[in-house]
Amino acid sequence: MVIGVREGVLALIVVVALYIGLVLFRMLRLANKAAEQPPAVITDVPEKTLPADKTEAAPVINSTTEPRLEEVEPVKLESPPPGLANELLYEGMERELVQLRDEVEVMRGELSALREDMQHALAHLRATQTVSPIYGDAMQMAVAGYDAVMIAERCGIARAEAELVVALARSQVQ
Repeated sequence: MVIGVREGVLALIVVVALYIGLVLFRMLRLANKAAEQPPAVITDVPEKTLPADKTEAAPVINSTTEPRLEEVEPVKLESPPPGLANELLYEGMERELVQLRDEVEVMRGELSALREDMQHALAHLRATQTVSPIYGDAMQMAVAGYDAVMIAERCGIARAEAELVVALARSQVQ
């Protein structure tokens, strides 16, 4: 079984599409978990106690200058806005989508370049297959862009024959 360039590129596109699907699935799963779990809020401040084996007395606090620990209100952290997690998720998804679009654009460019190279190679192959073996070198030179005079000199054929080979190569490329 021979895998060509076309099949390889298609396989690469399928792999990238599967990767995109997996990433989107994981992001949606994380978003669902974040939506299910409410944010933790600290409501109590633990009181400091001395260990039972310590004989030191607790420092005396002047009640007129500093409030006592029991009088201090517990610190409450503000919970994030309800849409913040979704906004961050969407921003991350948008960044990844832009990155994936850029990668697809690069792949399209590479695919286009490969297609042009393949068409050029195919035209060259067709040109060499339709010509007599005697004129094979002359045909290859004509496809490469040499003029009739140069082909006639290098291949040892008449100039008129070289001009016919050049005309044949031009007609097959177009």
